Amino acid sequence: MEPEVRIADLVPEDGDAVVQAAELLVEGFREYWPEAWPDLDSALAEVRESFAPDRISLAARDPEGRVVGWIGGIRQYDGLVWELHPLVVHAAHRRRGIARALVAALERRTADAGGITLWLGSDDMSGQTSLGGVDLYPDVLGHLARIRNLRDHPYEVYQRLGFVITGVMPDASGPGRPDLFLAKRIGGDRAG
Repeated sequence: MEPEVRIADLVPEDGDAVVQAAELLVEGFREYWPEAWPDLDSALAEVRESFAPDRISLAARDPEGRVVGWIGGIRQYDGLVWELHPLVVHAAHRRRGIARALVAALERRTADAGGITLWLGSDDMSGQTSLGGVDLYPDVLGHLARIRNLRDHPYEVYQRLGFVITGVMPDASGPGRPDLFLAKRIGGDRAG
């Protein structure tokens, strides 16, 4: 289904939209990663960081102009690689294609800027996957090969958007709390 949203740059001069994006972060990560942005001040700091020159910040707005989704991109590896960070969609607007539209817009922008790869990290803070809550050592790759989604972890959403799992960092956020890495080619010629 085609989302009824307009995607455009989120700019610091639009104070209401900045606050709405920050509120989305707090609400959107509260259940599975509450430490990420526990309050509006920490979320506002994240949104403001997205206005740096080496970043892209895009908002999805509903027909009334409210921010219902937000995505950011961080330039890395001399612009050949971009990190998708963060992505959030308001709970009442999920499963309507907004995340897909935001990711597609970020892919276009980063490819236009010379990007070849778009990547992201997606933590498992609460045992949402078979990688969480276990000691991944010494068979990290074996655990990764057998990954299962136990409680609605977003990695499968990213896979449906064309991302592939490229790795995992065991204990990234503490014992049994790994960070799953996914990436997608967005531009450039394929390696021979």
